[in-house]
Amino acid sequence: MCIRDRHILLAEDNDLNAEIAMTLLTDYGLIVDRVSDGVACVKQVKEKEYDVVLMDIQMPNMDGYKATDCIRHLSQPEKANIPIIAMSANAFEEDKKMAMEAGMNGHISKPIDVNVLEKQIINIFKKVS
Repeated sequence: MCIRDRHILLAEDNDLNAEIAMTLLTDYGLIVDRVSDGVACVKQVKEKEYDVVLMDIQMPNMDGYKATDCIRHLSQPEKANIPIIAMSANAFEEDKKMAMEAGMNGHISKPIDVNVLEKQIINIFKKVS
């Protein structure tokens, strides 16, 4: 399964981290939109179709956990069930567990390793198809 040409929403408040992530993701053939906080992320998911959301955990206005909760409670099932992958500098098992308990589908550590991300996305798509 190839993930090229998939539409990704990157929710990342740090401009440098976002620039690096967007470069890696677009070089890999993904189509990426970026928002800088959880409020904008929820709004963007409501307005546009995405295959995956990459959700930073610590963002201003609304953190990744709250944004995920809001998305999971949307009235449209295809939007409420969008795959969400947590992104965090914290790679401890407890952080991964918290992401899953918050309704996320996966967890990757920052900085993003595109190969790890690809494996997570492929696994998520296999589970939902």
